[in-house]
Amino acid sequence: MGHLEHLSYAETKQKYDALRKYDKSHNSLELKKLIAENRDKIIVLDDDPTGIQSVHDVAVYTDWTEESLEKGFRRAEKVFYVLTNSRAMTADETVSVHRTIAENITLAAKATGRSFMVISRGDSTLRGHFPAETQALRARLKECGAADMDGEILIPLFCAGGRYTIGNIHYVRYADELIPAGETEFAADETFGYKNSDLCRYIEEKTNGTVKHHQVTVITLEEIRNNELDRIEEKLLAIHDFGKVVVNALDEEDLKVFCIAMYRAMRKGKHFQPRTAADFVKVFCGIEDRPLLSGNEMYGNGRNKKHHGGIVVIGSHTEKTTMQLNELKERKDLEFICFNSDLVLTNGLEDEVRKVRTFSEKIIKEGKTAVIYTKRRLLKVDHDTKEAALRRSVRISDAVCRLVGELEVDPAFIVAKGGITSSDIGVKALGVHEAYVMGQIQPGVPVWRTDDTSRFPGIPYVIFPGNVGDKDTLRKVMEVLV
Repeated sequence: MGHLEHLSYAETKQKYDALRKYDKSHNSLELKKLIAENRDKIIVLDDDPTGIQSVHDVAVYTDWTEESLEKGFRRAEKVFYVLTNSRAMTADETVSVHRTIAENITLAAKATGRSFMVISRGDSTLRGHFPAETQALRARLKECGAADMDGEILIPLFCAGGRYTIGNIHYVRYADELIPAGETEFAADETFGYKNSDLCRYIEEKTNGTVKHHQVTVITLEEIRNNELDRIEEKLLAIHDFGKVVVNALDEEDLKVFCIAMYRAMRKGKHFQPRTAADFVKVFCGIEDRPLLSGNEMYGNGRNKKHHGGIVVIGSHTEKTTMQLNELKERKDLEFICFNSDLVLTNGLEDEVRKVRTFSEKIIKEGKTAVIYTKRRLLKVDHDTKEAALRRSVRISDAVCRLVGELEVDPAFIVAKGGITSSDIGVKALGVHEAYVMGQIQPGVPVWRTDDTSRFPGIPYVIFPGNVGDKDTLRKVMEVLV
């Protein structure tokens, strides 16, 4: 593999911006026309709740029953999300779930008379059950009578999180430095780790060599910046038998170019299954930008935020999350509580949940905000396995979400930091079945409005990914809420 060069974001952006000479407004109009002509309902299967971090005014369902899927199909919006939380599942579990989802999608489509397209939303730092989930979807959809997929398209671009693909290398931005993803903490994930930053070789690695890197079709950044729509469409039309496609991109304008070519190929009968991060869904479905949410917008349901304080639950162990927590601790009007997650090894979590919850209730009743965080050091166990580590993290997450689910006082708001944490709190603790995505409180940090049947109806629920934002982003979120 060798050592890959680190890049300057500013220099790289300047270099490729110089290549872009086409009329962006013309492309926007053409894409809007193609989106309007396409009658497919878009279903986004989200492996944790952070996939909505670029969209607004869409529904999210936390189950995949035929009834829920039919509701989604009947909504006016072009797209809806299904939260699978599959990153908290084993490989066998997620394959079973995705086969069930595929079957129920086809039943809901027949019941509503709608055609559809499925997007698999995965982590922008390449963690997750790839390719198990997409293979299961393709196979079961075909078995249920849907069209077979000609190609699978990998697009992990996520601008708010600093995730870009250049020369097939996926980068994570730290300040001005672009670091190959395979050299970051994300690639060392105990369950979903990987070695390759080159997406073509990443595909070869994850498919255990079934797909060789040289077999992957590449859409280059040069082709996109030169607006070579015919060339890109030609490449897509040549894809068959679930061939793999990697798309290079530095911003949403790049996605617009690619989406135009993709819609053109689809209009000629091609079927694709994208595996993408959050930004693709926004561009592909024509969701416009909107300003960041204000406190008045989030509290517009009549709840007086001054009566009670809120609760913040931090489960993510990423270095970025720890930096954000330390920055937040500079605020003296918040109450910080360390939840001893290491007690998972001694069956002591029950007592810890009871103790921390009682303290949190007292803080919230006093009109203050309780900030609960798990121990910042990731638990290490001798002779550990990926399966055991995942099971242990799920037990900790179950305990943490009970801190919210068993509260005997209504918080003014809830913030959950981390993918599994935010999913478990939304589904298990709050009992949300159909959430409404209001927008973002900070770039890449989405907000749900909880439904009427949930544990705390109508409150803002902030889903804060563990790997998003700058050092002060969590503090900025709290400045809006408190």
